[in-house]
Amino acid sequence: MKRLTKEIKKKNKKYKILAVDDDQSVIDSLAKPIKKMGYKLVGCTNPNEAIERIENEHFDLMILDYMMDPIRGDAVVEEIRKFDKELYIILFTGHKSLVSPLKTIKKLSIQAYCEKEDKFDQLLLLIESAFKSIEQMQIIKEMNTELKESKEKLEKAYLETIEMLRYTVELKDAYTRGHSDRVAAYSVLIGEELGLYDKDLRVLNIGGMFHDIGKIGIPDTILSKKGKLSDSEYEEIKKHPIIGKQIIANSTIFRDIVPIVYSHHERYDGEGYPQGIKGKRIPFLARIVAVADAFDAMTSKRSYRDELDLDVVKNNIIEGAGKQFDPEVAEAMVRILDNKFDKIKEIKLKFAS
Repeated sequence: MKRLTKEIKKKNKKYKILAVDDDQSVIDSLAKPIKKMGYKLVGCTNPNEAIERIENEHFDLMILDYMMDPIRGDAVVEEIRKFDKELYIILFTGHKSLVSPLKTIKKLSIQAYCEKEDKFDQLLLLIESAFKSIEQMQIIKEMNTELKESKEKLEKAYLETIEMLRYTVELKDAYTRGHSDRVAAYSVLIGEELGLYDKDLRVLNIGGMFHDIGKIGIPDTILSKKGKLSDSEYEEIKKHPIIGKQIIANSTIFRDIVPIVYSHHERYDGEGYPQGIKGKRIPFLARIVAVADAFDAMTSKRSYRDELDLDVVKNNIIEGAGKQFDPEVAEAMVRILDNKFDKIKEIKLKFAS
């Protein structure tokens, strides 16, 4: 039994408690039973000093008096929560009539409330419960970290695999070299102009890079053909969004880019492919990539023509609004061409084919 008690105390030594009460006698009374439990106790009678110590020193638990000078316990918690959201706090008070426990606990994220009494029995039970909770939260944190690391490794491996497929496509199709990178960058630029969140910008970037991944299933003779495609050859090319979807559809990691890969050739007027859907039925991020894709196609040199003049490109985008392109996305692209063309030039230079 003594051996077990020693092991518990040894385990408990890793936990550090800050007791804050403007009455030193309360802190002194707490010291003995807490020390007996094996925890390290630090006392503080000045609430402002307690805030500073929490900010600059690690504590696992704070026992906090409510009625103190120069500031009350709820004000102390309010200051601490500005920089530490996780510290376990037990509100400890003898002034029951002066505090609304449930309201204060909910408002300030205080984990527990305890009324002062001579033997501290309730408080000691709450301290034990607190450290069990802290241990559980630590385990959950570690598990989440491991899951995140595993997910990142899996995502990296899958991304590398798809990247290899993309390079295979680029070897088959000279036009694709640099094209996907530019489409990704233009898509992000449009997304930023539209004020999209970082999560959506990331999807646009990855979706733009892999939007033509389905071309790996298109015959080399068609991809490398110089000059205009025949009707039957064009029908084959139109299959690449379907093939692309089949390649990535089974990956839960990259399911967010499936709508881009599958729908980037849909037109706002419903005349696109492979589904012929129109307007708002086309996924929004796919509508962005569609504009970026068309812009890069118009500003790239092809075997049968030189890149188009910028004024022609801009007019094509304006005229295509509501027909080929989502009007909102088309307007954003025109604003970029008018006000941020230096960023377009940077992208073209960085990913020159």
